[in-house]
Amino acid sequence: MAPYDSDSSAGEEDGFTETNVLLGYASKDPGDESISRLGGRPEWLDASNPPSAALARCQICKDLMVLLLQLDGELPDRFPGHERRIYVFSCRRKSCRRREGSIRALRSVRIAPGSAAINATIKPTKDKKEDEKAKPKEETSKPPSNLGETLFGAKTIGSPSGSANPFSTTGASSTSSNPFASASNPFSSPPPAPVEPKPEPEPEPESKNDSSAEEQLRSLPKTFAETLSLNNDQPQTPPTPPEPWPAEADQPAPYPVSYLSEADYETLDPTPAPVPQNTRMDIDSEGSSGGKTGGKEDREVFESSMDAAFQRFADRLAQNPEQAIRYEFGGQPLLYSKTDAVGRLLAPTISSTNTNGAGNGVGVTTTTGGSGGMPRCTNCGAPRTFEVQLTPHAIAELEADEMSLEGMDWGTIIVGVCERDCQARGVAEGEVGYLEEWAGVQWEELTSGGGRR
Repeated sequence: MAPYDSDSSAGEEDGFTETNVLLGYASKDPGDESISRLGGRPEWLDASNPPSAALARCQICKDLMVLLLQLDGELPDRFPGHERRIYVFSCRRKSCRRREGSIRALRSVRIAPGSAAINATIKPTKDKKEDEKAKPKEETSKPPSNLGETLFGAKTIGSPSGSANPFSTTGASSTSSNPFASASNPFSSPPPAPVEPKPEPEPEPESKNDSSAEEQLRSLPKTFAETLSLNNDQPQTPPTPPEPWPAEADQPAPYPVSYLSEADYETLDPTPAPVPQNTRMDIDSEGSSGGKTGGKEDREVFESSMDAAFQRFADRLAQNPEQAIRYEFGGQPLLYSKTDAVGRLLAPTISSTNTNGAGNGVGVTTTTGGSGGMPRCTNCGAPRTFEVQLTPHAIAELEADEMSLEGMDWGTIIVGVCERDCQARGVAEGEVGYLEEWAGVQWEELTSGGGRR
């Protein structure tokens, strides 16, 4: 990974660094996991109530798209009672590539009855951290050092033992076949311990007043209640009219299925020694005609090597080259470039501070509550936050059976979701709703010779 090679032995005594990013690895063996996967056809939370097919159509050619990623996104600690799934679709037409609308993301959610009231009593994450700091040390529970193994059986650095399948459930007596439905979703960064609200007895007259106030609010006209959504300054999009799905024979051929049955938290090599300030780079122009042509080519190579964002992206993936997805709800995406539309949108909002001074993003999350640059949720107006991104290795898994050399050419797909995990309008508790979320695609950069980087 180190971009600079020297004889210095500094840092050799340092160990590996573990980040909050959970890496998902593709496998043909489903193991205990059959929901989260690459390719195949989507499986909906309610097979009798699929989303409108219009949500899975290419916005350019209007053809039905194919599934790239289906992810079990349940976060019981963050959203109790919420069944969540994330879907990412892509158009197969070559003429639609590199165009906005050829890749789309959906979020499916089903909220159990009564869960909305429970979630309303949970304080925001920021308030939780402040409350924990104010609590005495003996009352603050310390997370175990091998948190990944404790939560979902994934072996992490320093763990004496680990399950062969890091997505396996922790309880030996658990009968759930879905490893993501365990106490905590392995594709989630561990949130702070929730602060249990202390019930305070209230006089009966006040409770009666509260109930009467709730009845009055419920009796208000719906249009007036919608007008009170002061925080939603986004234009309200009308619900997508339902469109039935065509028969499977009339749908485009899906990509082969690879299950995300293995995962572990990202580990990074020790920080390499910094490049000394007096280091010089000599550009050899020998063999060129008059030294002009070779110097220009070498200068292009040098300028390309100075693309820090892409180099960081490549170095980071090289340490775990078989990762197919990167997951950290509320974390920061790993940018392929800072000069394209997505990079310019997200780069200014990502904190550049670093806890270890290694430039590896350890402990860094977005500082504006939802990656700032992402467009806000069009359903409730809340900020969107980063949840998952696909890496180039996912392309290799999806196109493993294809002989064509002209496959998908994106560098990464970044998915941003509503930080409140809101439900679609008009969907009652216990029913499944579908909402389109933000998909930021960073395409492979084309070199001057027409090749890809």
